[in-house]
Amino acid sequence: MNWEARAGLPSNQRRVVHIRAETFRSKPVFDIAIIGGGIVGLSTAMTIGQRHPQAKILVIEKESEWAFHQTGNNSGVIHSGIYYKPGSFKAKFCRDGSASMVRFCQEHNIRHEVCGKVIIATQPQELPLLENLYQRGLANEMPVARITAEEVKELEPHVRCLEGIRVFSTGIADYHQVCQVMVEQVKAQGGELHLNTKLKRLIETSNGQILATNQGSFEAKFVINCAGLHSDRVAKLGQVDPEAKIVPFRGEYYELKPDKRYLVKNLIYPVPNPSFPFLGVHFTRMIDGNVHAGPNAVLSWKREGYKKTDFNLRDFAEVMTYPGFWRLATKHAKEGLQEMVRSWLKPAFVHSLQQLIPEIQSEDLVPSHAGVRAQALLPNGNLVDDFLIVNGRHSIHVCNAPSPAATSALEIGRAIAAQVPAP
Repeated sequence: MNWEARAGLPSNQRRVVHIRAETFRSKPVFDIAIIGGGIVGLSTAMTIGQRHPQAKILVIEKESEWAFHQTGNNSGVIHSGIYYKPGSFKAKFCRDGSASMVRFCQEHNIRHEVCGKVIIATQPQELPLLENLYQRGLANEMPVARITAEEVKELEPHVRCLEGIRVFSTGIADYHQVCQVMVEQVKAQGGELHLNTKLKRLIETSNGQILATNQGSFEAKFVINCAGLHSDRVAKLGQVDPEAKIVPFRGEYYELKPDKRYLVKNLIYPVPNPSFPFLGVHFTRMIDGNVHAGPNAVLSWKREGYKKTDFNLRDFAEVMTYPGFWRLATKHAKEGLQEMVRSWLKPAFVHSLQQLIPEIQSEDLVPSHAGVRAQALLPNGNLVDDFLIVNGRHSIHVCNAPSPAATSALEIGRAIAAQVPAP
């Protein structure tokens, strides 16, 4: 499976450099060790356990709880896959993943709802883009329909638009519950799970790799890197170069006050700007009844920087000295400036939301939590436009899995499990 080519990487993928460390002291040998306890790491552990019931599986997570970062701060949407290039991993895994995630939620009594969403055009110049998006949905074999402004109002009475697309398979779910079930499944399969366990080094041996952590060392025959915001760094610890760097983008949200939630029935999205690689601010009804508005997309000065004031010198310096970032910034200077203005000026954020629902007023919105997207960026300034999974000698590295990774987690886990050697 040619992950690198599908993700848009150049063909000159560098080879692995092997470090011998047979004499390194370690704990008992695991068949599979997974680094990262987000939804992709947990799904991968669970799926490998199902495929290889006798495998001895380890999951390590540096935080004190599971699904702490991208998974724990995402919008809770079960995405449909309408936005993604036909034939890409994102398109296939998201389309199939939306169905498998719903089945998983049904099987385990996890809160979810297949509520659908509307994507709307509010300006005449957006109508051709809406049609292109509709055709992409058809190409991705999705249940979609073009609908008139009047039909949109039947679904979302407070929306103003010219036309829309109804996407029937979009849903919402409690991904915290999903991850907790996955943790219990891995435990039931006999897997070991360790929180508060931070990877320091990866040392290759003739039979696998040793994971040196703050809680001691673990030896594994095969390692899977699902470290999200730090996935590129973990890959390099394993002497694998993904030829892309994680650049963190913070997405900031507001939420509607309880007495204004009636303005949004389900999910309302704008037509995305084709020249900018983010979806634009939108409305999302959450599984708990809250309605989130956003996100914008601004560069974070820290890989885990959920506040505007968060700063890490190493993270900042890596971005500022990376040629790919400056090429991206030059290419999208206008859009990037607009995102920063929305970040600092609430009226600008509200104005964007009013393009979808004119009734929205500044006093209707209160700040909500932010999330940070781990986006892989190539040296040429292009964002990696697909899931990026890079193979090492005794390892697999998931080096680009932003949205829709939560929706696609079960399918990503299955695809990785199929690549893992039998114990």
